[in-house]
Amino acid sequence: MLRRQLVTGLLVTACLLVLLCGVFPLAVWGVGQLAFNHQANGSLVKVHGKTVGSSLIGQSFTDNAGNALPQFFQPRPSAAGKGYDAGASAGSNLGPSNPNLIGNNLDDPQNNPYRTPSDPYCVPVGADGGYQKNPDGTYACNPNTVPERSIAYRQLNGLAAGSPVPVDAVTASGSGLDPDISVANALDQAGRVAQARHLPPAQVVDLIHRRIDHRAWGVLGEDTVNVVDLNIALDRLGDA
Repeated sequence: MLRRQLVTGLLVTACLLVLLCGVFPLAVWGVGQLAFNHQANGSLVKVHGKTVGSSLIGQSFTDNAGNALPQFFQPRPSAAGKGYDAGASAGSNLGPSNPNLIGNNLDDPQNNPYRTPSDPYCVPVGADGGYQKNPDGTYACNPNTVPERSIAYRQLNGLAAGSPVPVDAVTASGSGLDPDISVANALDQAGRVAQARHLPPAQVVDLIHRRIDHRAWGVLGEDTVNVVDLNIALDRLGDA
């Protein structure tokens, strides 16, 4: 009796191994290759036959010093490694009340001992009182806080001080790999990109509107623009 149960158990285990570890994975792979070849192989983006990225993973458009290239649309911040590192996908894990995210003394910035003329919510760089200072004596602020990112975003795009900033422009996604930005974020950058590329602003704005990915089924999520796709389209304007 015991032997029969043992044999039956081994046969069932062998059948399940073949089915779940062989037949099923091969069936899924086959369907993917036949019906969803592009998606199943990483949604790779190619330009002139050369792979330049994936439409599923964002990438930075900066110079060797890490400065944003003005002729390209910029993605949202990334906490994945040094930025959009697919091998280190992660968010900042900072809570919504953490000063390292939102800045110091939001209710009364006048009581922030580290405030600077440009950033009353300054979170200084350093620890245990050994905070870094600028040549003019003001504190060097953590560039990864929302207030500092907002200041940098306005300066980069020539926006007035205090003008609204899209939330995705100053916060990282949970994965750190989000390839999309909001339409408002793209439109804020249009003037700067047009100027850098010597293009009519209306042409760049039209390019944005033609590349909007609308919310799923008209109700889920928000309208977005894929940054890699948009920047490739910009380069193609120059090739035309």
